[in-house]
Amino acid sequence: MSERQDLAGRHIVLGLSGGVACYKAAELTRELVKAGATVQVVMTEAAEAFITPVTLQALSGRPVYTSQWDARPDNNMAHINLSREADAILIAPASADFIARLVQGRADELLSLLCLARPIERVPLLVAPAMNREMWAHPATQRNVAQLRADGATVLGPAAGDQACGEVGDGRMLEPAELRDELIAFFQPKLLAGRRLLITAGPTFEAIDPVRGITNHSSGKMGFAIARAAQEAGADVTLVAGPVHLPTPRHVRRIDVQSAQQMHDAVLPLAARHEVFVATAAVADWRPAQMNAHKIKKDGKKVAPAFELTENPDILAAVAALPQAPYCVGFAAESEHLLQHAREKLLRKKVPLIVGNLGPATFGRDDNTLVLVDADGHRELPTADKLSLARALVCELAERLKTSAK
Repeated sequence: MSERQDLAGRHIVLGLSGGVACYKAAELTRELVKAGATVQVVMTEAAEAFITPVTLQALSGRPVYTSQWDARPDNNMAHINLSREADAILIAPASADFIARLVQGRADELLSLLCLARPIERVPLLVAPAMNREMWAHPATQRNVAQLRADGATVLGPAAGDQACGEVGDGRMLEPAELRDELIAFFQPKLLAGRRLLITAGPTFEAIDPVRGITNHSSGKMGFAIARAAQEAGADVTLVAGPVHLPTPRHVRRIDVQSAQQMHDAVLPLAARHEVFVATAAVADWRPAQMNAHKIKKDGKKVAPAFELTENPDILAAVAALPQAPYCVGFAAESEHLLQHAREKLLRKKVPLIVGNLGPATFGRDDNTLVLVDADGHRELPTADKLSLARALVCELAERLKTSAK
């Protein structure tokens, strides 16, 4: 499947101010270009001390601007032309000094000048701070960042961690992939702004003994993609995840569990405080009635051990039956007769929407094909990568929530 280009058609002015984090700007430029954006790099004189314009020109495929006196534009007004062409201006890294320049409205070099000259109502400014932890914590910097936000800029980060000076703390610039994803999310329609979503994802693990257990092939990728898409759409998202090795989507609250009972116990107290519950997790229907305290050993007789199973709680049905139940979306991962089983699940669980797919065809993969089943019929979301499908599902949810509120 071809690589998704979430920034296709977007023109980004990437501004670099002085700081060792300039080395990350090379990878950031690559990531933005791979995501489909055209990238115009603008550098301060201080940034040139850390990385060369030649490097960034090679990666962006466009000449780099460094001076307000650059004579290449016909009108000799690079600060006007660059800002008018942009869909967004991203300053990464943004040093403490450059943030102060933005707040003061300084315009004595090209990058701060084009930020000041940008049409503020249609060219957003995003800023990724990068500085020593003491500089970040200084009251002057905190005042400036607060004013920058009040002036309408979006501040991305910073992160905490090791710093070039050898100290550890807040002030690291976000990594290139994180900044790419923040920019992608910035442009996504905020269809779920103000909504609260609770999502389950991944498999459960039902222990037989301290070593073995009953589980399934669910990778959790679809549920994590829905969590990311919902957050991109402006929702406040809580993700209850079974045992998976996936990074938490940015700005998503994550609760890790192992068993179906633990997932049930995590979800039920939270459900009534959320407007939407999306039950993506592949929850085991059964668990051993009793867990063995120690590993079950072979006894030499080649007789398989026998153990009794008991039914796990039905999380989706329990949430749907709450007095103040959220809008419930169930998932049906089937191996055959998908529509039949999905409709049976819709009626049995008493929920408004079931999202079906053929589990063996999608477990662990990055793409999927979904079928939406409700009381009125069904329709297919064609095969696509899971994040694209998650965004389509978010659009569907937003429409259904508007309809249900009427």
